[in-house]
Amino acid sequence: MHKLQVGLGWFGFLIVLAIAVAVGYYAYKGIWQADEQQLSCPAAQNACIRNCRRTATEAADEHRCQEACQREADACAASRG
Repeated sequence: MHKLQVGLGWFGFLIVLAIAVAVGYYAYKGIWQADEQQLSCPAAQNACIRNCRRTATEAADEHRCQEACQREADACAASRG
């Protein structure tokens, strides 16, 4: 006789769990991304500089990135000031 499978089984459970984790991750990122968009000018500049340090592979690239952060911070201060 053939055994009938009832429910999802382990593989189905893992798929549902992976989907739930992915949805939770994107919801978490959406909440934090919304907060980052409302940062003050100095906080936005600090976040930009942190990003430069993480992504730049050479000192010249990091310097250009930080200069761009400074220009954005100056523009932010001018628009809010």
